[in-house]
Amino acid sequence: MAEITVAAGGPPDALDADLGWALGVVFRAYVKSANALFHDLPGGPRGYQVLAAAAQETPGRQGALAQRLGIDKTVMTYLVDDLEAAGLVQRRPDPADRRHKRIVATDLGRATWRRTQDLLDHAEEHILAPLDPADRTTFRDLLRRLAARAQSLDPVADTCQIVTDLAPDDPAPRRPRHAPRP
Repeated sequence: MAEITVAAGGPPDALDADLGWALGVVFRAYVKSANALFHDLPGGPRGYQVLAAAAQETPGRQGALAQRLGIDKTVMTYLVDDLEAAGLVQRRPDPADRRHKRIVATDLGRATWRRTQDLLDHAEEHILAPLDPADRTTFRDLLRRLAARAQSLDPVADTCQIVTDLAPDDPAPRRPRHAPRP
């Protein structure tokens, strides 16, 4: 990822100071790294999130986990089916209410999560390399606080819906075609 350069002693230009641009660039770098790590994991990044929750024994039922991760309940069912078929998780009855299921990581699932988490940590450190270690910790803390606040104000029930919500009603503008020169 290229570093932003600001004129010596001068303020950043409008693009450098644009939060959306900065978030987009960092997010794109993160997604590229993460997708490369998750290519063989059922469900890709979403599968990883479910596996991470199961491996860390995050309390909650399958439906509650789907809501927390912003995954449609129907999609969550198929996602857990795929993770279960790969031997990474199991559905177990919730001891508090046997009508509901909890997602529990298998031994293979926990080992896969640890291995993937180590690779993801390395990718994250690469992305955050321009920051010193104290700033990395501060950045992660601030980002978690912002995410928690945004989620509490406008909960995401289905991350797929975000794309639909953000997509314009009109098709994407097309580049003008240049007439051939005489």
